Amino acid sequence: MSYVLRGVVGEFDRLRSLSGEVPQAVVAPLRQRLGLLPVTGEWQESGQVTRMPPGFAGRLEDWSRGGRVAYVEADFWGGGGSQAAALWENGRRSWGPEHASIRVGPPHDDWPINAVLARLGAVRAGAAGLFDAVGLGRERDMEGWRRAGLEALDAPGYDAWEAACRARQEADARAAAERDRYARRADVPVVLDGRTVRDARRGDLAQPKGRELALG
Repeated sequence: MSYVLRGVVGEFDRLRSLSGEVPQAVVAPLRQRLGLLPVTGEWQESGQVTRMPPGFAGRLEDWSRGGRVAYVEADFWGGGGSQAAALWENGRRSWGPEHASIRVGPPHDDWPINAVLARLGAVRAGAAGLFDAVGLGRERDMEGWRRAGLEALDAPGYDAWEAACRARQEADARAAAERDRYARRADVPVVLDGRTVRDARRGDLAQPKGRELALG
């Protein structure tokens, strides 16, 4: 299965405000109050080690004057691939770009994307690396990230998006519990109470003509 990522990562609300100057830009919410702005279309230029469009570094320099922003990219197919990342802060690039060829396996803190996420303030969740801790594995391609950004457009900010997600998860959990309450397992026989059995034997339960109710 393939995985492709090209994007700018930063604090969600600030990144969304900054991206308003970029036509058709959207910001997909990540965990830990971060967001990802997918770099697609006219922004993307192939044939470079890092596929950040020419001149885009200048935009990130401007954006970083109010807080750190990072550019990340990844390409995976099957059991291996590559990552690259760089960080901007205080109007200049302060780290990277770092590149690495990676075999799929346990996460390493020094992988480029994990390393830049740590510099953005992300923290690990259990055994998962920062890549998974912030939710970068949720989508598999750029179209998926763009769709995630479009779905979040109605939320005025990160807190509202997070509250809506929590409400949706709670509603799904209640619906699942309600289904389980009334679902009959195939390996559990139906138990008839005494009154139902008596009524059935008396013929009080309507049956198609010429058929009998099987009681066991």
